[in-house]
Amino acid sequence: MLQIFKNTNFDFLGWKWPFIGLSLLLSAAGIVSLWVKGGPRYGIDFRGGALMYVRFAGQPPIDKIRSALDKKLPVDVTEIVGTPEVIIGTNLASDQQLNLARQTMQQTLEATFGGDASGRLDLNNSGAGALADRLREPLQSAGVGLSETQLQDLVKAIEDFRNSSPRSGLVANFNSLSSVSGVTPKVLSVLRDQTFLAPFTVRSTEVVGPKIGQDLQHQAIMAVLYALGGMLVYIAFRFEWIYGVAAVVAVFHDTIITIGLFSLFNKEITLTVVAALLTLVGYSMNDTIVVFDRVRENLKILRREPLESLINRSVNQTLSRTVLTSGLTLLTALSLWLFGGEVLNGFAFALVVGIIVGTYSSIFVASPILIFWQGVVESRKKSQAAPSGARLQRENAGRGAAKVK
Repeated sequence: MLQIFKNTNFDFLGWKWPFIGLSLLLSAAGIVSLWVKGGPRYGIDFRGGALMYVRFAGQPPIDKIRSALDKKLPVDVTEIVGTPEVIIGTNLASDQQLNLARQTMQQTLEATFGGDASGRLDLNNSGAGALADRLREPLQSAGVGLSETQLQDLVKAIEDFRNSSPRSGLVANFNSLSSVSGVTPKVLSVLRDQTFLAPFTVRSTEVVGPKIGQDLQHQAIMAVLYALGGMLVYIAFRFEWIYGVAAVVAVFHDTIITIGLFSLFNKEITLTVVAALLTLVGYSMNDTIVVFDRVRENLKILRREPLESLINRSVNQTLSRTVLTSGLTLLTALSLWLFGGEVLNGFAFALVVGIIVGTYSSIFVASPILIFWQGVVESRKKSQAAPSGARLQRENAGRGAAKVK
């Protein structure tokens, strides 16, 4: 294995109290923030709401979209970096309000960016049925004799062309339609007369009802708790129960701090963030197991060495592995956080915080629990040995007195 640190002898546990103090401070700040704000700020997929994915012909005018929609709905507008697409989201209380919000968003976009005073049909935001109904009579009037089957085939071919790559639902100009099977010059002329091309298209719309959002909340919480419980059982079986408790406390500490920082920075908890938290549960636990496994190996060899010194030795021996794995993963997460855009921001932020906190918790949270427990066990042994010693002294004194008599 590649070793970037050889024969190090850092006194990691000598710094345990400053790091424990930092953990307590971050945990307390996060819990207070959660209490003041009434819990985490959940995303639409948890609290219920409508999401609309909209693609524009050019750079999305974010400010104009917000100003147009804010007059009618409380919305969040997120740009998908690297694409001409935005996500428009709103949070409302009932399924009826959500369906109405979806209609309002689309109508507002059409009025702001794609309206046509002559009453023509928007080709970029119309279904096959609406397009067929609009073209049926004008095509007959233009002398284009098409049966109903041929008309449906024509409309489907136009729709397939519009939705294919690289257009992705957005036809930029009518001339490009001339390559579609069945689109003759006369058909193209009718299309120009009866339809227009809006500079945007609604790619998809998702509506999550409040009940579904609550179910997702419950499932996400249970997924994290089941993961922690499974890890506790595994480590207790592989090592000892106190090792499992120490590892789970450390992972729970990582999760609390990460969620607390989301609350402090007013970031949303979404399904992707839950995925990041579950990833961190496994990642942090793996790092802790590596340290504990080395501790177990050293306990067999260095039986008389104090536990704190032995843990320090074990951490130094696994330092290269920790820096390589955590460091490289942290660089990837940082890149996602800095350059991944709004869509990946929450996921990447959870990874960055979790990797940093999870790495130091393996050393400064999980390991001190082992030392604390050893102190408790030793104090119990001494307290049990003291009465036995006193009783033995009394018995010896009694035997001596009997001999004197």
